[in-house]
Order: sequence, then C-alpha cells, then structure tokens
Amino acid sequence: MSNYRQQLDSLLAQMGIVISDAQADQLIAYLELLIKWNKAYNLTAVRSPEAMISRHLADSLSILAHVSGERIIDVGSGPGLPGIPLAICKPECDVTTIDSNGKKTRFQQQVKTELGLDNLTVVQGRVEAYQPVPFDAVISRAFASLNDMLDWTTHLCADKGIFLAMKGLYPEQEISTLREGFSLQSTHVLTVPGCDAERHLLILGRA
Repeated sequence: MSNYRQQLDSLLAQMGIVISDAQADQLIAYLELLIKWNKAYNLTAVRSPEAMISRHLADSLSILAHVSGERIIDVGSGPGLPGIPLAICKPECDVTTIDSNGKKTRFQQQVKTELGLDNLTVVQGRVEAYQPVPFDAVISRAFASLNDMLDWTTHLCADKGIFLAMKGLYPEQEISTLREGFSLQSTHVLTVPGCDAERHLLILGRA
C-alpha cells in the first residue's frame, strides 16, 4: 500500500468516513493525476502531495454526510474540488462540475476518462451563463461571498434545493447581510485533520 493511501486511510478514519477500497484507490489515482498535471499547468497552489491529501481530498470529503439529492453541481470547481472526490464517493449521484478555466476543465475531463467516472459531467463556462435543468444541491468551495454565490447560482438550484457553501472562518458579516428570500438552514464546523485553519459548511435555502 502506498504512503499516500495510508495517509488518506488515516485521515478518513479520524473523520469517521467509511469508503470502499476501490473508492480509496480512485481518490489516489485522482491525486496522482493532479500531482502530474500540476507540474505543467499550475492547477493548484498546493505543491506537496501530503498537503494535497489533507487540504484537497480530506477537505472535499468533510462535507460528504451533508450532501443529498440525486443531482449536484460544484461551481467554480477548479481542478475538480470537491466535485471529483464527491463523484467517486457518491456513485449514486450525478455530479456536474463547472469552471471557466479551460486548463482545469481539460484536466477534469482527463480524470473522468481515466477513472471511468460515468456519473461526472464536466462543463467549461461561466456559472451565470449555464442554463441546465436545476440541481438538488449547489456546492461552492472558497468560491465567492454568500451573496455573490446566490446571485450567480440561484438559477442552478431547484426550488427545494440547497446551497452548500464551504468556508474558512465563520462569515458573520456575510450572513448578517444575506439576500432577501434566502435563509441559513444550518451551520456545521468541519474538522479536517492536518488542516490548521477553521472550516465551516453553511447550508442555505430559499426562505
């Protein structure tokens, strides 16, 4: 077993996350592709593979228990975070990722092909211009302020759908000025071993 796999297994065990061996292997395959492509295309500022396992893989999966619905979209996905780890670990969900950066979506498409992720759809384009059938959940990770997220992605979310905003520090100012017509449904403190920074998940819905 690789050191990467051992580190991932240890982090997920500490987080109480149970996935299959095949899913763990796919996560490591994704990590290895990210390491390889990052050298040429600068997909993430995180250079160390060990840091990628904590700050990208484990961080993405920290919201696993809170993701529901059959169709989810990861907006401003970058190199596929958290969308690709979620697609690997929730094969019953149809996961769409969208990013305007062609290098990053080409990388994601390569991951989809090499890992055989039939439940993943990769879209290159601007979030506000994308007009699909609305999703059950809209997820963003360090994407924008809450109000910007709502302004740009409301059309992507079904009437009874939810918005999941992954944040660092608890954004009191953003919450206090939340757009009319939306409400904060719940807040969850996310614990990611190896990540010193605070992590929060905010779940929003239509009021």
